[in-house]
Amino acid sequence: MSGVLSGRSAVVTGAGNGLGRAISLALASEGVAVGLLGRQPEKLEAVAAEIADLGGEAFTIICDTSDPKSVDDARDALAERSISILVNNAGVAGPVAPLTDIDPQEWDDVFAVNVRGTFLMCRAFLPPMIARGAGDIINIASVAAKRPLSGRTPYGASKAAVLGLTATLAVEVAPHGVAVNSLSPGPIAGPRMSRNFALEAARRGIPVEQAEEEYVSRAATRRMVTEEEVGAAVVAMLGMGGLCGADIDLTAGMIAR
Repeated sequence: MSGVLSGRSAVVTGAGNGLGRAISLALASEGVAVGLLGRQPEKLEAVAAEIADLGGEAFTIICDTSDPKSVDDARDALAERSISILVNNAGVAGPVAPLTDIDPQEWDDVFAVNVRGTFLMCRAFLPPMIARGAGDIINIASVAAKRPLSGRTPYGASKAAVLGLTATLAVEVAPHGVAVNSLSPGPIAGPRMSRNFALEAARRGIPVEQAEEEYVSRAATRRMVTEEEVGAAVVAMLGMGGLCGADIDLTAGMIAR
């Protein structure tokens, strides 16, 4: 523990698994009390137990970030806590298909979580930060917003919207002492990317191994990023004074090529 973040309280959305779990554990290891938000209570409780085993503090809130009432209820439940860190991580991958084969509801479902959810969470948790004159918001975007991925238009477009939201909101609230930034990971080793590789392979009629190799080869280091690296990056960003309206690439070199 560096001690820089110790004593602060955070909210992490989509905290029950994957990146949300890794980010929550990284924050807890730095002495941050972490509010775990998500839709699956058993997964949230499992992460809370892991944090407790680290000697940290965690509290769980059931929340659908795409629903205004659910978000407002979560805010109200945390009203007694001084939430100074918000990590908008909740997201869905959406379909892997040509745009002409995507149903409008599939498109809307991706934007409901990835963009609307980020907006609603910022809208709910910003006012106390502004009132205190301090706070940090980190929105989890994606390299897919900047490097095109065939068959992933809903996801890429939604993450590009997150980048636009981040940059605009940063200018809006920086005078009030609130820093808003985004983190754009490259492909993350784990179940979600395995699913995407399988869908891409099925779409093109190629082996899954080929789909994975073609994608990973786009990174200079020829590997995927780990969940733990994303958690460490969030902690590092929170310790970087002067970071405002920035988007940090964590891609194992994908942007470099």
